[in-house]
Amino acid sequence: MQQLRNLFNPIKIGKMELNNRVVMLPVTTGFAEDDATVGDRFISYFAERARGGVGLIIIPFGPTYVGCPMQPSLHDDRFIPAARRLTDAVHSYGSKIAAQLITQYHLITKEGGPPEVVAPSPVPNVMMRCTPRALSIEEIHWLIEEYGKAAVRAHQANFDAVELIVAGGYLLNRFFSPSSNKRTDEYGGSLENRMRIILEIVDKIKQRVGEDYPITCRLNVHENMERGYTIEDEEPREAARMLEAAGIKAINVYTGWHESPVPTVQHSVPRGAFVYLAERIKGVVSIPVIAANRINDPVLADRILDEGKADLVGMGRAFIADPELLNKAKEGRIEEIVPCTACSNCLDDMLSAYRDWGTQTKPAISCTVNPRAGKEAEYVLEPAKRAKKILVGGGGPAGMEAAITAASRGHQVTLYEEGDELGGTLLIASIPPYKDEMAALMRSLIARLHKAGVQVKLSAPVEAKTIEEEKPDAVILATGGTPIIPDVPGSHGKNVVTAEEVLTGQKEVGQSVIIAGGGMVGCETADFFTQRGKTVTVVEMLGRMAADVVATYRPFFLARLRAAGIKMETNAKVEEITDQGVRVSRNGTTDFIGGDTVVLAMGYKANKQLAHSLGGKVAELYSVGDCVKPRTTKEAIEEGFRIGLRI
Repeated sequence: MQQLRNLFNPIKIGKMELNNRVVMLPVTTGFAEDDATVGDRFISYFAERARGGVGLIIIPFGPTYVGCPMQPSLHDDRFIPAARRLTDAVHSYGSKIAAQLITQYHLITKEGGPPEVVAPSPVPNVMMRCTPRALSIEEIHWLIEEYGKAAVRAHQANFDAVELIVAGGYLLNRFFSPSSNKRTDEYGGSLENRMRIILEIVDKIKQRVGEDYPITCRLNVHENMERGYTIEDEEPREAARMLEAAGIKAINVYTGWHESPVPTVQHSVPRGAFVYLAERIKGVVSIPVIAANRINDPVLADRILDEGKADLVGMGRAFIADPELLNKAKEGRIEEIVPCTACSNCLDDMLSAYRDWGTQTKPAISCTVNPRAGKEAEYVLEPAKRAKKILVGGGGPAGMEAAITAASRGHQVTLYEEGDELGGTLLIASIPPYKDEMAALMRSLIARLHKAGVQVKLSAPVEAKTIEEEKPDAVILATGGTPIIPDVPGSHGKNVVTAEEVLTGQKEVGQSVIIAGGGMVGCETADFFTQRGKTVTVVEMLGRMAADVVATYRPFFLARLRAAGIKMETNAKVEEITDQGVRVSRNGTTDFIGGDTVVLAMGYKANKQLAHSLGGKVAELYSVGDCVKPRTTKEAIEEGFRIGLRI
């Protein structure tokens, strides 16, 4: 068992004492009520993370009214009672809680007025696709007052601290950054002037709630933007010193803007890639420093602390994926931790809300690996009223999740897998470059499957005869799908293989490869080949490559493919495959693309035969995952969970 020597040591931030070194970083969830009030769903979500053992939970709150419940608000006294219910719930489990006061992009500066995109200067905001209005001196002073009032409300609601966010390209970050602050008055120009609004907010909060109330700052120390500052510049380090001198009690290190061309939280980013930034800031201040970004592993977190690179470790999406992460780590059950796969689905959920600002869309995050995220009160794991004998056919993500959930509720579950190992589609999904987290997910599912007491039978395909012999009370079929072979001449030629066959090493390819299908599987397979020195062309019949990849990862992904020299042909429908390549049609014209091997990545079709043959022969018959219709890992896991909860 891995020894964690540092993670569970107490530490103080100012006069606030934490029982361990782990911070749940602020993530906008969208779980607030329509009037920006903290409600039952919101409280249930964070209470479960506190019960999971987090030392400090930081939650975004708006200090002003912005006209949309992206996060809860503290702009009025009426929010205090509900916020106090939240802090009481978190405190009941021994965790501390801080309100991050965040002004994002929008602001309502006049009572009854519309939300406006504002900034220190009218520099185009790529995130909001507009040029913001510059704030006046009077509006800046008004905003400083609002921060002070919000801090008072946080204190009255029993928050243990407040945090300012000077990061992410949000409003205070745009004041701090010379690339977005072009003002010529006292709030622009020199570092002292660009820091002025931040330091005046700190001073205002101290005036309102006292010197001893802890204030922390999430500081962007490396922008990853064109013409942006880096950690090698003196300014971000000097800013950290200025914040400490002003009374800030901890620096929560951050990198990037949301519109940055450099990925920071996606799965192509190595775990702990930005810890060096925290180490640099720790070298210039004496207050605690929090390391963050792409940390989802308690062993890595403990090593960061052990090596003295930070005083605390921040995790955000890791606690969306598994609220019990720390309890499992403390109890030596690390292999059971459900890992954040860095798929960016939760981030895409929220950023899509920015794009749809002003519509009736109610934004809220969801999680690929945790169906209960945000549904803690709805999805409650309770013992089954009657224990049943359940047979699960298929050991992929849907089948394993269904088996785990059903067995955890007291059912007797046997899982049959026709292959010689568990994993299903995860076995393939974990092979392309930068997909190590899918392998971690697979290992977690297998560990939890055995912990739940599920009997596993490998090399054991589910057949009608099997079910007749076992006589289960319920059957869950998760038999997956098979690759689609297009009905075109040459599709069964000797030079034609499927993506699944080449990724798993069953088939070899030539030097020049054509991939038919430009979705996620096709593009990831192309990435796989280029790292092996192959020349690759991806042919996609639609007008958009990688259309099924989330928007928060797609630009980084396609940029990497282009940089690798992969040719990407859109609006190209495969009409014929020959031993020399493929013939395609484009808007009525034909073209020929030459290559040694053609790899089919055109999706999957559901395996429905067994379900059809069992109709009416089993008291309870359920189908989940790709054997219903091809779907994502997220959909498969949630469907398996719901069925396991339902039986």
